Amino acid sequence: MHLTEPVYRNPYWPTWPLVQITQSCTHNSCKFCTMYRDVPFRMQPMEWLEEDLRELQAIAPDAKTIQLLSANPLALSFDRLMPRLQLIRKYLPGLQHMYAATRVDDIKNKTVEQLRALRDIGVDEISLGVESGDDWTLKRINKGYTSQDILEQCHKLDEAGIRYWMTFLNGVAGREHSHDHAVHSAEVFNQCHPMLVGTGGLTLFPGTPLLEEAERGEFTPLTEKEMLEELRTFVEHLACDCKFITHHTIAANLSGPDFLKRKPYILSTLDDIIQHGDMDALETIRTNKRTL
Repeated sequence: MHLTEPVYRNPYWPTWPLVQITQSCTHNSCKFCTMYRDVPFRMQPMEWLEEDLRELQAIAPDAKTIQLLSANPLALSFDRLMPRLQLIRKYLPGLQHMYAATRVDDIKNKTVEQLRALRDIGVDEISLGVESGDDWTLKRINKGYTSQDILEQCHKLDEAGIRYWMTFLNGVAGREHSHDHAVHSAEVFNQCHPMLVGTGGLTLFPGTPLLEEAERGEFTPLTEKEMLEELRTFVEHLACDCKFITHHTIAANLSGPDFLKRKPYILSTLDDIIQHGDMDALETIRTNKRTL
């Protein structure tokens, strides 16, 4: 298989088989991320893709799902993307679902009709690395789009019938804009229809511009308690009827379906941890993280 290192995949989707459509990330300049920092973006050569599909056909001819790599394969134009998806269906005709992570602005260059065609061929669920719905924060971390872009592109996905995840990156606005980041993100998410909302806590990894800014005193990271307080604010304002997943360092299992039904439990659990949790232990867990 032609898989360009490092290989990242969504662990909540079926993690095999995988097939690479693109290498790296088209944007590759978010201030908190080094996932593909040393890997240039390029389309996977069609001959490599076909070789990989022949291999998958031999070992998994009855595959029902496949995860498309790398960071944002839907960045390809519809005319470039569709032949690759058709090739996948040629070799794996029993596929029912093709999953992909992608960026909000990858949807811009596709019409609703084209998105419906992607859904019909099997791309019916995607993950959007939104990170924030607050315009100050989006600009601060160099996401490359605005809250209005998020709304417009998610509404196109709604119209096309493609299910999507939305992510909230806890702590990425720093101390000064923590409240606005949490509240405005929830307000934007509430105007969309995500099937799942996921949250993760910011870790300042070596090599990230955000760590360098923190070292220069230009960015003030949240403490573990402040991270939990921001997460609570986001949850308090979130009103999506969705599944909820959090990757926070806390041991409490806050993830599950039926967010609105579970919201009082999530809030009370966060309140308890904020008041009684071992913040030093949580900080140690975060310090030991190696990747997003």
